[in-house]
Amino acid sequence: MKKSEVTTNPWTEFRKLTAARIALGRAGTSLPTSAHLNFQFDHAQARDAVHRPLDADKVFEDLRGLGLKIVRAHSAAPDRGTYLQRPDLGRRLDAPSREKLVALEASPCDVALVVADGLSSFAIETNAEKFLTAFLPLAKDSGLTLGPTTLALQGRVALGDEIGEILRAKIVIVLIGERPGLSSPDSMGLYLTHAPRIGRTDAERNCISNIRPDGLSCTEAARKTLWLLRESLRRGLSGVQLKDDAAPSLTGP
Repeated sequence: MKKSEVTTNPWTEFRKLTAARIALGRAGTSLPTSAHLNFQFDHAQARDAVHRPLDADKVFEDLRGLGLKIVRAHSAAPDRGTYLQRPDLGRRLDAPSREKLVALEASPCDVALVVADGLSSFAIETNAEKFLTAFLPLAKDSGLTLGPTTLALQGRVALGDEIGEILRAKIVIVLIGERPGLSSPDSMGLYLTHAPRIGRTDAERNCISNIRPDGLSCTEAARKTLWLLRESLRRGLSGVQLKDDAAPSLTGP
């Protein structure tokens, strides 16, 4: 039998526990062909996640099916290329969207939800509906009032500050596609900001990251979100001053 030209790594068993690139082995001084091809494939998936447009019509119908009142909006970034090169434009609404939201004359609410494509439309299409399916009953049972839900295109996290301010929300929650890693093109992030208004900083937000089937489950993320919401409303703050001290779930996803 011909001896394999690939030298295995003694850490191979640990690959069962993580998607990280460890114990890939080597062929001479290089990666084995299979590891190189897998890297190329994952890199292509990450690029697709960034550039692929959100199927906004499908997401709209999915969210409306949950009984939410949905308002479509767009950031000041007119297209994907501009969005990637001008993060500042992704943080503000374009004029028509702002006028649309102002015209709602929304009543004060505890929470305004924003669903934005961010840097991975795939993450939103995969996880947003599932997360809200788990979260909405918890919010209802807690007596939280929800304002209109905004479905935003070419949005950055800070876009929620302007939306939450217009909708007179005590807290804004932004669901957004995270920058895809080479093993996680479907990772969704959640950002919670108390008293949203233009000019809020990232230090004034709480983040729940890596919401996806192979990361933090939507059920657990919903539970953590409810805990942060209650504490944020009780203490009147969010961000670095609000630590996630919620007890870990014992029931699993």
